[in-house]
Order: sequence, then C-alpha cells, then structure tokens
Amino acid sequence: MITFLSAGPGVPALIQGVRQILYDSEIAVVASTAGDCWVSGGHCAPEIDTAVFLFAGILDTGRWWGIKGDTCITHGYLPKVAGGEPFPVGDRARAVQIARAGLLNEGRTLTEAVQAQCRALNIGATVLPTTDTEAPLFVDTGTERLPLLTYRMTAGADTEVRELVRTAPGSPAVTDEVRAVIEASDAVVIGPANPAASVLPLLDCTGMRRLLRDRFVIAVSPFQGGVAPDPKDTALMYAVGETPTSPGVFRLYQDVVDVFVQDLHDPDEVAGSLRLETHLLHERQAESLAWDIMAVIRHAVS
Repeated sequence: MITFLSAGPGVPALIQGVRQILYDSEIAVVASTAGDCWVSGGHCAPEIDTAVFLFAGILDTGRWWGIKGDTCITHGYLPKVAGGEPFPVGDRARAVQIARAGLLNEGRTLTEAVQAQCRALNIGATVLPTTDTEAPLFVDTGTERLPLLTYRMTAGADTEVRELVRTAPGSPAVTDEVRAVIEASDAVVIGPANPAASVLPLLDCTGMRRLLRDRFVIAVSPFQGGVAPDPKDTALMYAVGETPTSPGVFRLYQDVVDVFVQDLHDPDEVAGSLRLETHLLHERQAESLAWDIMAVIRHAVS
C-alpha cells in the first residue's frame, strides 16, 4: 500500500497518475483537516472532499476541486432570503457536506463519517482524516482571523499574513486508523502541496513525525523555481518562517523524508535531491511522475 499525506492543491493530479499503476485498494490518503469549517450547517472538509470526489470519479479535474458539472443554485439564492456564505459551495458538494454534518451530529467521529460516505460512494481506496479532533487553522491578517479555506478562497492576493493560528488547545493526535494504515504502508508520499497550508498541520499532529521516521517517505516540492508561486502560497510559507522555495520545503520535512524530489528546472539546490519533471499540466505528465516515484519506492523497499 502507498499512503499519500494531504490531498491539498497539486496532490490529486499525482494521485490520479498513481491510479494508472496501482489499484485503488492499494492507495490510502491521509488528509489534513486544517481547512475544515462549517458552512451553512454543512461540514466542509476541502482535502477530504477532494480525495472522496477523486476516487468516486466525480472530481472536477479541470480545477482539481469540486464536483464536475456542479451548480451553485443554493449559494446564489441565499442572499435573496437574508442569507449568505463566504464562498460558493456547489449543490452536490453541499449534499456531501450536509450528510457528513448529520453523521457528526449523531455522534460519529469524523473518521467514521468519512468511512460511511466512502462506502456509500463505493470507493475502493482508503480516505482518512488525520485526526478526529476539531482543530481548524486560522490566518491572522493583523485585522482579523480568517479560516484557512476562507483565506484561500476569498482573500485578496495582497492580504497580509502575520501568522497561522490553531485555536484548539495542544496538538491534535493522529487517529488509530491513520496509525494502522501508515504502519501497513510500503511507502508514504508527501505530494506537491503547500507545506504551510496542507502538510505541516498534518505533520504537527501528535505521533505523526514519529510514525513517519519508521517508514520510507518521499516528498515532492510544490515549488519549481522559474515559475512564480501563487502570492498566497508565498505569504503562507513566510508565515511559518520559511521561503517559498524547494530548500525551504526541505527544511520543514528533513527529519522525516528519505527522498526529496525537485523539478528538473528548479534553479535552487537541495543536496541529494532527486530531479524529476514535476509539472503536472496534463495526464501524461502526472502518470510519468507517478511511474518515476513508484520506481524509486519499489527499489527502496525491495
């Protein structure tokens, strides 16, 4: 089994590439819950939803989020009845979020709720939240604290980011289910997602780094040099005290990573890194990178 940490932006395309090599039953995704929030009574979990939609065959792969062909009729009508939401939610995606909220309100854990929805959608892969503890991440802009997803969806590109803040006391713990799936994995892949928004909240969960030190871990940098990073990705990286570069990413991961992957054309140097083509602009590139990563894993664990 291969486990992916995070289903943040950039990772679903790589997972889709790996699906051309492995059966879904051989793939697990441990999703960060840092961006989870409640919207109009529904439980919005962007990384979980993206993974679920991907394996259910309904993900909008043009944007790599949301459900393909979804509409926003409810979102558009809310202001007409004295309502409103911070960002658009698709109608079918909303149904998923309402159903998950109902399961949580019945007393189920987030893990149990996600597993129930995966069964309902006949998903063969394993999709798990990192933790069952509600511990959302907020972006401190100096004037307000925005939920991470609200910041990513609505804030202006020039919005100041002073720090990333968790309001929950202490570090949430990884679940027993996450522990079991990582221990059963041949390798763990940290995909090319922004570390500050997707991966660090996951690595900072109690027990996660210790788990990863006993596994073969390969990480792919989301920064490719030569390609200007998104301003928000830049701001989030500086907020955690690092530069939006591959060396910056490596410094955040170095205690748990065995192989670090950089793009072929990245001008920044990380000693000992593996250079591969990491641009995932179309399916063939994603599948090619997936084959390269699987070759490294198979050689390492053979």
